[in-house]
Amino acid sequence: MSVSTAAATQTICAPLPVLGRDVAVPLVTGGEVGYAALDYAASAPALQRVWDDVAAYAPYYGSVHRGAGYLSQLSTDLFENARRTVAEFLDCRADDQLVFTRSTTDSLNLLAAALPADCQVFVFETEHHASLLPWKDARVTYLDAPRTPRQAVATLESALAGRAPHGSALVCVTGASNVTGELWPVRELAAAAHAHGARIVLDAAQLAPHHPVSVRDLDVDWVAFSGHKLYAPFGSGVLAGRADWLRAAEPYLAGGGASRKVTRRQDGGVDVEWHEGAARHEAGSPNVIGAYSIASACKALTEAGFDTLVAREQYLVEKVRTGLADVPEVRILSLFGDDAPRVGVISFVVDGWNSSHFAAALSAEYGIGVRDGLFCAHPLVRTLLGSDPQSQGECGAPEAAPGEKSLNAIRVSFGAGTPDEHVDRFVTAVRELVTEGATWTYRTEDGRCVPAV
Repeated sequence: MSVSTAAATQTICAPLPVLGRDVAVPLVTGGEVGYAALDYAASAPALQRVWDDVAAYAPYYGSVHRGAGYLSQLSTDLFENARRTVAEFLDCRADDQLVFTRSTTDSLNLLAAALPADCQVFVFETEHHASLLPWKDARVTYLDAPRTPRQAVATLESALAGRAPHGSALVCVTGASNVTGELWPVRELAAAAHAHGARIVLDAAQLAPHHPVSVRDLDVDWVAFSGHKLYAPFGSGVLAGRADWLRAAEPYLAGGGASRKVTRRQDGGVDVEWHEGAARHEAGSPNVIGAYSIASACKALTEAGFDTLVAREQYLVEKVRTGLADVPEVRILSLFGDDAPRVGVISFVVDGWNSSHFAAALSAEYGIGVRDGLFCAHPLVRTLLGSDPQSQGECGAPEAAPGEKSLNAIRVSFGAGTPDEHVDRFVTAVRELVTEGATWTYRTEDGRCVPAV
């Protein structure tokens, strides 16, 4: 990208205002610096727009679906309008059902609880634990990590072709890896699943904040994502898609709101008539502020324009990847190769460095927040590193000598609210730490690397 193009990109595509952009943090070397939040893949900072919308609504907060008062009616309307806004954001089909949950993990556990009794689940080992682990009560086939998008489709087709001809099947796949940031061939995987009589659920936790997600266009049966990765706080998530399995399943939680009618029997028990719509799986008082914050974020991203947001993010991706490529000791992790399309999530290892030590130094000496470890995707990271699951590393000394295998990795992630200065500071910090070393002493405390007093 030329200097003029880069300048134009920065001028046209300014980062969206987020909370925390003016927060200063102390450095162990003295003084303070503006905090560079580069852990968006874990939790993205809330958009200022979302926070302002929630603050404007807060005085009018009331109980949802159960109150006759004005504020209760207002809150009920707001909650249901939020459902419609998110459904539009996802381009859901007319007969799809959208359930508000606590998170992506909660959404996929809800779907797992709604599987037909004979369902077989197919999931790649490369998934985040939220989509790798919920299927414990089903027949699960774990698929090996593919090395190209085409191989991913071929692997799935082969597995589906070998399944029992009768009974239901479900494929679970990520839209963008929380480790490598690489985009998966969702549309092609959906076509393969449907060609073999299976359904597919898309884990869009890392995709929805970076790219538009259309249920219709991708032809997925369900999509799940979390608000806290979509610039919306308050612990809310979404499961949207086909209504039939959800309607046929027992309520995810039993309680008020999920029940339409409860009567005592003469034998002392109770009979329950459950709701058939989204309320069936939304027992208890719903997180109306969480749902509203997701809807607000959906509106903000839509109004900003994904074409603009994607273009700026790709500019930042190339800036980081180019900067890391200039440091020979750094190895970027990838399944599909350097040319694979990706979002703003990049994991890497540094030759001779313990990843926890490196991340601690980035924070303590440069005010940069990144993530280190296995990122709740243990099988994938260990496959990429070729590491032994039993191995452990301490932060006080390099976990691996130069040329040896690393045991965990470092992840830098960013998005719509990331300014250029944050990624520039990050690249500079990596180069300085590798060439000059840390200026402070670090120790291990409760399994984490921290600056020594």
